[in-house]
Amino acid sequence: QVQLVESGGGLVQAGGSLRLSCAASGRTFSSYAMGWFRQAPGKEREFVAGISNWSGGITGYADSVKGRFTISRDNAKNTVHLQMNSLKPEDTAVYFCAGRYGSFGRVYHEYDDWGQGTQVTVSS
Repeated sequence: QVQLVESGGGLVQAGGSLRLSCAASGRTFSSYAMGWFRQAPGKEREFVAGISNWSGGITGYADSVKGRFTISRDNAKNTVHLQMNSLKPEDTAVYFCAGRYGSFGRVYHEYDDWGQGTQVTVSS
């Protein structure tokens, strides 16, 4: 099990950028596939991006963020990042990072460990 702490959220104008970070504790981080999810008020938690374990050579994105968001990992620093460019008001949500053994999934209940979330607000 790993503990996850997100940071980097905030208020940004439409078209702007933010970089979210998720710091993990524990010695097994590199063996974890990692995902970013988001949840807007009144909506279900949805998949945003995922990255495979170890080298992170496999990534996946929701169609709504493809081409705008980039997920990456730094195993030496036990950190996963989500670079968000060309932000839109509809990207406003609480963003969560999550981890699991094996390949990354696109459904939230496939993940074992979760951070507390960080708020991202995009103004129009």
